[in-house]
Amino acid sequence: QVQVVESGGGLVQAGTSLRLSCAFSGRTASRYTMGWFRQTPGKERESVGGIKWSDGSTYYADSVKGRFTISRDNRKNMVYLQMNSLASEDTAVYYCAVAFRHIDPTSHGYDYWGQGTQVTVSS
Repeated sequence: QVQVVESGGGLVQAGTSLRLSCAFSGRTASRYTMGWFRQTPGKERESVGGIKWSDGSTYYADSVKGRFTISRDNRKNMVYLQMNSLASEDTAVYYCAVAFRHIDPTSHGYDYWGQGTQVTVSS
Protein backbone atom coordinates (compact mmCIF):
# COMPACT_ATOMS: atom_id res chain seq x y z
CA GLN A 1 0.00 0.00 0.00
CA VAL A 2 1.44 3.32 -1.06
CA GLN A 3 1.54 6.04 1.53
CA VAL A 4 2.34 9.69 1.00
CA VAL A 5 2.71 11.80 4.13
CA GLU A 6 3.43 15.51 4.34
CA SER A 7 4.75 17.27 7.41
CA GLY A 8 6.19 20.58 8.48
CA GLY A 9 3.27 22.93 8.08
CA GLY A 10 2.45 25.59 10.60
CA LEU A 11 1.87 29.25 11.35
CA VAL A 12 4.67 31.61 10.39
CA GLN A 13 5.13 35.31 9.88
CA ALA A 14 5.47 36.91 6.51
CA GLY A 15 9.02 37.10 5.28
CA THR A 16 10.14 33.99 7.10
CA SER A 17 10.85 30.46 5.88
CA LEU A 18 9.38 27.02 6.29
CA ARG A 19 10.35 23.61 5.03
CA LEU A 20 7.81 20.95 4.20
CA SER A 21 8.70 17.29 3.99
CA CYS A 22 7.05 14.47 2.12
CA ALA A 23 7.73 10.80 2.64
CA PHE A 24 6.42 8.08 0.40
CA SER A 25 6.55 4.33 0.84
CA GLY A 26 4.98 1.12 -0.30
CA ARG A 27 6.24 0.86 -3.85
CA THR A 28 9.43 1.20 -5.81
CA ALA A 29 9.91 2.10 -9.42
CA SER A 30 12.65 3.07 -11.79
CA ARG A 31 11.06 6.41 -12.42
CA TYR A 32 9.24 8.80 -10.15
CA THR A 33 7.81 12.23 -10.40
CA MET A 34 7.01 14.07 -7.21
CA GLY A 35 4.90 17.17 -7.06
CA TRP A 36 3.85 19.84 -4.60
CA PHE A 37 0.47 21.48 -4.84
CA ARG A 38 -1.52 23.90 -2.74
CA GLN A 39 -5.15 24.74 -2.31
CA THR A 40 -7.17 27.43 -0.61
CA PRO A 41 -10.90 27.28 0.12
CA GLY A 42 -13.01 27.80 -2.96
CA LYS A 43 -10.11 27.53 -5.35
CA GLU A 44 -8.73 24.74 -7.47
CA ARG A 45 -5.64 22.91 -6.37
CA GLU A 46 -2.67 24.50 -8.07
CA SER A 47 0.78 23.21 -8.83
CA VAL A 48 3.65 24.69 -6.87
CA GLY A 49 6.25 22.61 -8.64
CA GLY A 50 7.73 19.17 -9.02
CA ILE A 51 10.82 17.09 -9.42
CA LYS A 52 11.79 14.21 -11.65
CA TRP A 53 13.51 11.66 -9.48
CA SER A 54 15.84 10.26 -12.12
CA ASP A 55 17.81 13.42 -12.75
CA GLY A 56 16.58 15.80 -10.08
CA SER A 57 15.26 18.30 -12.57
CA THR A 58 12.80 20.67 -10.97
CA TYR A 59 9.92 22.78 -12.17
CA TYR A 60 8.20 25.68 -10.45
CA ALA A 61 5.11 27.75 -10.83
CA ASP A 62 5.84 31.35 -11.71
CA SER A 63 4.35 32.50 -8.43
CA VAL A 64 7.02 30.73 -6.39
CA LYS A 65 10.08 30.85 -8.63
CA GLY A 66 13.07 32.22 -6.78
CA ARG A 67 11.42 31.69 -3.38
CA PHE A 68 10.65 27.98 -3.22
CA THR A 69 13.06 25.11 -3.78
CA ILE A 70 12.26 21.43 -4.21
CA SER A 71 14.85 18.82 -3.34
CA ARG A 72 14.96 15.08 -2.72
CA ASP A 73 16.70 12.53 -0.59
CA ASN A 74 17.01 9.34 -2.59
CA ARG A 75 17.93 7.11 0.31
CA LYS A 76 15.02 8.19 2.45
CA ASN A 77 12.44 8.45 -0.35
CA MET A 78 11.68 11.96 0.73
CA VAL A 79 11.11 15.21 -1.06
CA TYR A 80 11.25 18.66 0.48
CA LEU A 81 9.76 22.04 -0.26
CA GLN A 82 11.84 24.88 1.09
CA MET A 83 9.75 28.02 1.17
CA ASN A 84 11.46 31.36 1.68
CA SER A 85 10.14 34.91 1.81
CA LEU A 86 6.70 33.65 2.61
CA ALA A 87 3.77 35.95 2.02
CA SER A 88 0.14 35.85 3.06
CA GLU A 89 -0.86 34.64 -0.40
CA ASP A 90 1.15 31.47 0.24
CA THR A 91 -1.34 30.47 2.91
CA ALA A 92 -2.88 27.19 1.82
CA VAL A 93 -3.03 23.48 2.40
CA TYR A 94 0.01 21.99 0.75
CA TYR A 95 -0.13 18.55 -0.82
CA CYS A 96 2.53 16.18 -1.97
CA ALA A 97 1.91 13.72 -4.78
CA VAL A 98 3.80 10.91 -6.44
CA ALA A 99 3.63 9.30 -9.87
CA PHE A 100 5.51 6.10 -10.59
CA ARG A 101 6.50 7.25 -14.05
CA HIS A 102 7.65 10.45 -15.66
CA ILE A 103 4.86 12.95 -16.12
CA ASP A 104 4.62 16.69 -16.49
CA PRO A 105 5.49 17.67 -12.92
CA THR A 106 3.00 20.51 -12.96
CA SER A 107 0.10 18.39 -14.14
CA HIS A 108 -2.47 16.73 -11.92
CA GLY A 109 -1.82 13.26 -13.30
CA TYR A 110 -0.27 11.85 -10.14
CA ASP A 111 -1.07 8.40 -8.81
CA TYR A 112 -1.10 9.05 -5.07
CA TRP A 113 -1.68 12.09 -2.92
CA GLY A 114 -1.01 12.93 0.68
CA GLN A 115 -3.54 14.33 3.09
CA GLY A 116 -2.05 17.81 3.08
CA THR A 117 -0.44 20.08 5.64
CA GLN A 118 -1.66 23.56 6.50
CA VAL A 119 0.63 26.53 6.01
CA THR A 120 -0.57 29.83 7.38
CA VAL A 121 1.41 33.00 6.83
CA SER A 122 0.47 35.95 8.99
CA SER A 123 1.16 39.46 7.76
